Amino acid sequence: MQIPQVVNVLLFEAFSNHCLANAIEPLRAANTLSRQTLYDWRYHTMDGEPVASSSGLSISPDGQLKDARGDILLVMPSYDFRKHATWHATRGLNAASKRHAQVAGLDTGSWLLAEAGLLNGYQATIHWEELVAFEEAFPEVEAHRERYVIDRDRVTCSGAMATFDLILRLIVDKHGPLLAMEVGQLFMSTGDVGAVGLMRNPSSRIIQRAISCMQSHLENPLLLSEIASQVGCAQKSLEQKMQQEMKVTPQAVYRRLRLGLARKLVQESDMPIAEIAGRCGYENASAMTRAFRHEFAITPSKLRVQLGGI
Repeated sequence: MQIPQVVNVLLFEAFSNHCLANAIEPLRAANTLSRQTLYDWRYHTMDGEPVASSSGLSISPDGQLKDARGDILLVMPSYDFRKHATWHATRGLNAASKRHAQVAGLDTGSWLLAEAGLLNGYQATIHWEELVAFEEAFPEVEAHRERYVIDRDRVTCSGAMATFDLILRLIVDKHGPLLAMEVGQLFMSTGDVGAVGLMRNPSSRIIQRAISCMQSHLENPLLLSEIASQVGCAQKSLEQKMQQEMKVTPQAVYRRLRLGLARKLVQESDMPIAEIAGRCGYENASAMTRAFRHEFAITPSKLRVQLGGI
């Protein structure tokens, strides 16, 4: 049984809905797609009282920061962050850092972490509009203009859109690129599929094109040599690039894409298993069932029964 990672979210008045959704929805999707509780999240405020987002969405928290303990603390002030950088917040964050394996400042949360001394000697980033002021205010922090920075037990992120990339990166680190790839696809991410944020170089563009090619040929799978030819590189080169960037083989990625489609059809349609097999490029239901069970530890028929299907 997978022990879930406990993620605590510290919200302040005028927090960003966008940032919150981009932090939590990928975790929810990872749970849904894996059919396991990989992540368990709770909301907190400094005093345990409700807070409203910048657009008026009210959140009733699960408790106060002083009671939060877990694997990662996401600090999310967003707007009015300077007003929130109080002695009370500094003391609370210092104490909370000892109860969490990682502490993350999202958007302008980096400012609060730096104010508390939690980024001294660390590399970090912040919303780029605040980067110059951040560098001037906290010279003991090595500031970078990056979408996100992970430095040991400190994580910082530059904004709401970058938060989605960061969370996918954390999923990659904990549960591998194939699950992260599926999460990215679910949200139609325009970033590099599979290891968003890790893959920011020319070889990643080749990998992205190869994955797109695979996605376009699920019912009639191509040979790996044909995929390599379509993206303009040798098969061996594609294998090496994907292994280096994603730590998996192209064959594993292609198989996951096909079986991901099979799982979706099993869950969302009443299509016969044999027909699903054909839609996903398998010669027969038996071949797909063996691959499906190996990938997801359950057969398509049993999954359908669990979901209350036929």
